[in-house]
Parts: sequence; structure tokens; C-alpha cells
Amino acid sequence: MQTIAAPPRPSRRRRRPRGSEAAAPPPELPLARATSIRAFEPYDGPEEAAIWLAGATVNENTIDAAVEFGIALLNDALHAHAIAATDPHVATLSPERAVAVRLGYGSGEAIAEGAFSEAREVDVVAGVSRRKRRQEELRPQERVAAVLRGRERFAACEPLLLRARADLDAGRRREATLQLRIGVEAILAELSAALDDDDHRRDIASLEERLPAVEAAAEGTLTGDLSPETEAAIRESLELAERILRRRRLLAS
Repeated sequence: MQTIAAPPRPSRRRRRPRGSEAAAPPPELPLARATSIRAFEPYDGPEEAAIWLAGATVNENTIDAAVEFGIALLNDALHAHAIAATDPHVATLSPERAVAVRLGYGSGEAIAEGAFSEAREVDVVAGVSRRKRRQEELRPQERVAAVLRGRERFAACEPLLLRARADLDAGRRREATLQLRIGVEAILAELSAALDDDDHRRDIASLEERLPAVEAAAEGTLTGDLSPETEAAIRESLELAERILRRRRLLAS
């Protein structure tokens, strides 16, 4: 992590309020540069690294996979920092928030400084990945406006399931399982009768059947690791809960 064009560090003493022009332009902001390095899986030489780079940028799917690997590594570091610093307000990042995203290779300290031997800038905003399509079809701006105007409230299960998804995608299976347990309990309490729809009723019934297994997994994960079978069941239960939420958003809009 590096901060580019950072202003001088402020003094420890807080400055007194001072006048400001109403139409004054905003100050320039520093830029943080993060480099995710596959140091655990080095290449034998530049030829092998160049082959990887060509394959990683061959189409949108390979680009998304490479970028998501890098952002996951960065978010793992942020998560570790949040716990070590007992800071509950450290936010995870997404590729779409970046000013620029580059895939490349290099060696030694140069790559740690963001100096690639070869790199390609990739577009992570205009693509049509599955994640982006899912976000677009749910029309989040409309819901945000409705909530801010007081016409709608988020269900309590929604942030719980979002946290479960974030933990599961980041490989934090224990935390995901614990979040999912309370998330499933909440969605069953809040949304069982939310829609007059046969598919909704079937999914709610299926989720009710899965709840005991989710609860058992949550209890077990406190004393041991999840088995591959249990992890798969947790993932399926989360996907089912997410499907219930998506259907409600789409049919209720």
C-alpha cells in the first residue's frame, strides 16, 4: 500500500476553524495505490509471466477472475488490519471504485512499488460480468431513494446475509456460517409471507428445512472446521436466501 501525492502530515493539535470561500474548489486528494502480489506462486522467468498475463487478459471472464483474486487479497489484508486494530469501520473495496486497474508482472522490490516489467490496464466498469448484471437488475438507486424518503425500510435479514456473503467470498467460512444462521432466522421471520408467489413459498419452505443444518453447522464451526459437504450446504443455503431476497426486490418494485 502506498499513498501518492499525499499532503504533509497535520500537526497533532487541531486547527481552529477558518473562513472558506463558498465557491472554493475542493482540495486535491491523495491517491492510494495497492499492489496485490502472487508471491507464493512465482514464475520461473519473464516468458512464463508473459504467458500468464496474456491469458489473464484474453477476455472479460479471465480479467474478472484475475481482478477478483487481487481485490480479495487486498480485502483480506484490510480485514486482518480491522481485527488487529479493533476498528469496526474498515470498509472492504471493490474494483469499480478504483481510478485504474492494471494486471502485470515484475520482480523484487520494483513490483512492490507498483513498477511493472509489463502491465495492461483493464476496464472493470464497462464489462457485463455476472456480479454487475445482478447489481443492475436490482436497480439499487431506486431502493436507496425509497429508503431515504421513508417509503421503505430494509429488512434486518438483508445486511446479515450481505455480511455472510462477504465472509464466504473472502474464505472466512466460520464467520459466514455464524452470520448465515441469524440471517436465515431473520429472513424466515420477516419475509415468509412477503409475496403471494408459489416460487417464493417453495423457497421459504426449503429454507425452513435447511435451518436445522445451518444451526448445527454454526455450532460446530466454533469448535472445528467445516467439512467440504457442510461448506457446500452452507453455500447452497445462502444462495437460496439470496434468491428469496432478489425475487422480493424484483416483484415488489
